[in-house]
Amino acid sequence: MIDLEKTLMDLCLPLVDDKEALSVKTMSTTNEHEILLYVYANSDDVARLIGRKGAMASSIRQMISIAARDIKKRVSVKFEAY
Repeated sequence: MIDLEKTLMDLCLPLVDDKEALSVKTMSTTNEHEILLYVYANSDDVARLIGRKGAMASSIRQMISIAARDIKKRVSVKFEAY
């Protein structure tokens, strides 16, 4: 089984300046068919991860959903600043 937290961390790490401030957490949801991943970083790095008009965030979400195809669960990725 793929470690989605590590995969998301590996995707986001080259895109941020402050690599120590970057963290990825899995949060619990009431829906058993959904996995919720939160990316925490500095506000400048979160802006970079979201990108203009959300283009970068959309790409990251798409890659994570492809990585999670085998587990047959919906994966949501949220971005939060410290």
